Amino acid sequence: MTTTRTLRGLDLLRDPLRNRGTAFTLAERDALGLHGLLPAQVQTLDEQAHLAWEQLQRAGDPLAQNSFMEALRDRNETLYHRLLVDHLHELLPIVYDPVIGEAVKRYSHEYRRPRGLYLSVDDPDGVEAAFDNLGLGADDVDLLVVTDAEAILGIGDWGTNGIAISQGKLAIYSAAAGIDPSRIVPVMLDVGTDNEALLNDELYVGVRHSRTRGAAYDRIVDAYVTAASRRFPDALLHFEDFGPSNARRILLAYADRACIFNDDMQGTGAITLAAAIAGLKANGTTWDEQRIVVFGAGTAGVGIADQLRDAMIRGGLDSQTATRRIWLVDQQGLLLDDMRDLRDYQAPYARPVGEVDGWTRDAAGRIDLATAVGQTHPTILVGTSKQGGAFTEEIVRDMAAHVDRPLIFPLSNPTEKIEAHPADLVRWTEGRALIGTGTPWDPVPFEGIDYAIGQANNALLYPGLGLGTIVSRARHVTPDMIRAAAEAIAALAEPGERGASLLPDVANLRASSATVAVAVVRQAVEDGVARRTPDDVVEAVQEAMWQPVYPPLD
Repeated sequence: MTTTRTLRGLDLLRDPLRNRGTAFTLAERDALGLHGLLPAQVQTLDEQAHLAWEQLQRAGDPLAQNSFMEALRDRNETLYHRLLVDHLHELLPIVYDPVIGEAVKRYSHEYRRPRGLYLSVDDPDGVEAAFDNLGLGADDVDLLVVTDAEAILGIGDWGTNGIAISQGKLAIYSAAAGIDPSRIVPVMLDVGTDNEALLNDELYVGVRHSRTRGAAYDRIVDAYVTAASRRFPDALLHFEDFGPSNARRILLAYADRACIFNDDMQGTGAITLAAAIAGLKANGTTWDEQRIVVFGAGTAGVGIADQLRDAMIRGGLDSQTATRRIWLVDQQGLLLDDMRDLRDYQAPYARPVGEVDGWTRDAAGRIDLATAVGQTHPTILVGTSKQGGAFTEEIVRDMAAHVDRPLIFPLSNPTEKIEAHPADLVRWTEGRALIGTGTPWDPVPFEGIDYAIGQANNALLYPGLGLGTIVSRARHVTPDMIRAAAEAIAALAEPGERGASLLPDVANLRASSATVAVAVVRQAVEDGVARRTPDDVVEAVQEAMWQPVYPPLD
């Protein structure tokens, strides 16, 4: 890899991984050909971070602040991550969800410089050459985040603009878990887009045709996984925001061939599991007592159902009984086994049509969410529907009438698509609901108690999971490694007191990520997939965490 020894003068200042701007000392400036290229004052990293924070505050609206952060990242990665670590609570929504959605929409119009790999479906034979051009060896990469941008957050298909998602995800990995930003690669599988606005935008920087599917799509995915896992055998391959027709089948196809993780399926399921574990601790119930309704049966909703089903099995239920304790409701209503449009991963949860004889149906013949809740009396209600306000007062009060302390998780984002606002849930349940949301909310005051709202933010889970996978050099990410991560997060919460959050605060992400990583390393060793077994796991995790400080010059 290139070092400061081979970079001098303007080339060094233009390299964001090695540039330290005004923090170069006078001696370093003389030695590295920087004399006269910088203002006279030598600043510390602390001073630079203070100045950058002041500049950010003047940037205006959140999208402008996101642009400021990206510009800072383009010139000085260490300072960027230092600012992010120092103000993680404030900046997490700026560099990722929800502001990243607007940044994705504007990507082609705000394009400044390339960052990562752009692999075109029209050139699958060029994948190897693209990896060659990175100039990185087998020991140089720990993590790659790839997207095909078909299902970006709550905004859908955004083509090659979606690489901003990979870039944002990696920023959180580095800030929250200390993954070295010089050892990460964002990847865009540009397979086209069905977004007509993009295809008609003369400034769009991606492939200009409709989204490719079938054999050609599978070929580019296979070319990527094969090249990435062969070239970087110790790296984790993180998949992000793939559409429902591809996300699950790619995970199943490659789980035993490569070290891969799909955050939308596995991460969302695991962070919801963590909230549920804490919720059961708070309400004093056990897994074999649960009845679960999930509204929104896409990859996220079914991923959550899978995790909760497996928890019920570990809690003593057999697989069939655990599956029967979960009801999935989607656009076509409660999923039934006579529906012809079920996806393969939805089918195990489809209810026998005879089971719902006599249940109320709407004009289109569907069994809606209100009826499903009224008939099943769930103890846990999960929303991944992106239908704002779907958890109505009637539905919530009906649920709360049969459950002392119901677990209610409206997880959809952005905020306007959340199934219910926390303040309403607290009021409708007289403060009894145990709440986890997909977006951040201020505490809700009710009858003298401030109810902290736990954010089921995947950032609580995937950075630590990734760090643990990297430290252990795991061959695969096993289900038990994901479970161990969820249990570690749940253990960090103290939900016993009325009003306490079900999940730890994201402001303490570096500490919580380290705790999660330790649990993941130990589980990887126990599962027999670790290629490295540290003598002291805690020390190994701490030593592996990159710090945003200027290292000694080569």
